[in-house]
Amino acid sequence: MDSVTFRKHGHAIVDWIADYMDHIEDYPVLAQVEPGEIAGQLPDAPPGEPEEMETVFNDFKRIILPGMTHWQHPSFFAYFPANTSEPSILAEFLTAALGAQCMVWQTSPAATELEEVVMDWLRRMLGLPEGFIGVIQDTASTSTLCALLCARERATGFAVNKCGFQDGSTQRLTIYSSEETHSSIEKGVKIAGFGKDHLRLIPTGAEFAMIPEELERAIDADKKDGYLPCCAVATVGTTSSTAMDPLRPIGEICGRHRLWFHIDAAMAGTAAILPEMRHILDGVELADSFVFNPHKWLFTNFDCSAYFCKDSNALTSTFEILPEYLKTDVDRRVKNFRDWGIPLGRRFRALKLWFVIRSFGVRGLQQKVRTHIELAKEFESWVRKDPRFEVMAPVTINLVCFRYHPSHRTVAEEELEQINKGLMDELNRSGRMFITHTKLKGKFALRLCIGQTNTTREHIKRAWERIQASVSHF
Repeated sequence: MDSVTFRKHGHAIVDWIADYMDHIEDYPVLAQVEPGEIAGQLPDAPPGEPEEMETVFNDFKRIILPGMTHWQHPSFFAYFPANTSEPSILAEFLTAALGAQCMVWQTSPAATELEEVVMDWLRRMLGLPEGFIGVIQDTASTSTLCALLCARERATGFAVNKCGFQDGSTQRLTIYSSEETHSSIEKGVKIAGFGKDHLRLIPTGAEFAMIPEELERAIDADKKDGYLPCCAVATVGTTSSTAMDPLRPIGEICGRHRLWFHIDAAMAGTAAILPEMRHILDGVELADSFVFNPHKWLFTNFDCSAYFCKDSNALTSTFEILPEYLKTDVDRRVKNFRDWGIPLGRRFRALKLWFVIRSFGVRGLQQKVRTHIELAKEFESWVRKDPRFEVMAPVTINLVCFRYHPSHRTVAEEELEQINKGLMDELNRSGRMFITHTKLKGKFALRLCIGQTNTTREHIKRAWERIQASVSHF
């Protein structure tokens, strides 16, 4: 493809993207296709000869687009936000065009130094202590795995990195998180070699947050049984209900028992850019590491996970490796982020974060996030005023857990689950909105999460009206 042809198709695709964003509400939020329907329209073998870009792009619109769930739709209330914005998209264009491999300073000095600067911007925006140093990972799952690996090596004096799990004592390391923790914690525990059986799920209270006394009880019990408590993971905003684990007492327990203290604030951490929400990070200064994802609720498209650590030497000592072909004369004077995480190769993720922060400004970002939180509180008030519904968990930020509960008759939990699942499926089949579910203490709950870039009060109001109208069928 020559530059003339590239320019022609580039303009056409940019125009299509702009139209897509302007008219995204014309699409069903949840893809309305059956399993295998997309694959059935694709040829079994790749083309032997070149195809025109018009043909490829038309097939994108004809085959691929109908099979997409539209995460940027303002009535996408499922799972968690994964929002983007025009500045972020433009930056990704440039990242793709540059095609840089940003593994060490020399391979792209600007990529390294911009990452250092924007991560410190984020630290200041969140109110994290000055001692925290940041690096961009791909996802919170990877960031948490980095924390677990650092915890493992600190607990064993870096023996596992050197010798593997040869010493029986290293095989008795234990990890602690709440019973409401994200599944990535268990996955990281398995990958890091601790073993699923060495993950202790700590009970939660009525508000679904970890009970610190239960954490200390579990640590004491493991010590008596000859285990070596290694790391505790606290969650700021659990996936099911955005419950807030009490960071300060958990951090104090970790300090007394010399555990690595990691905080997973994947989505909810963004709320801390608001001065009035800074309390959700009370005690963060006690942590060894902290993660939140700008690609969830800070209008920066996937992937971009902000990982902060208090002791960068623990991080680099866990991951550093220096083959001769990567040595440079400036290594002692620069950060080489290849040693700050799992992969050697790194994308230029800092660019889109830089574009977003500069384009919105801190006050603009704050206003967006503040509006989402206010909308969640308003939706909660509507649920509470309707006697046919009940709120299932405290609304801490931008997520409302609720369910339909007929008040005119006694209904068993099993039937309530079937009724609410049916309600959810009907709403999602409509294509006008998309919600998901969870279980809280065994009870089925619907989740409405507000965080897409262009969601307004009108979208929330219409969602509530649809929910109210649909319950007449149940």
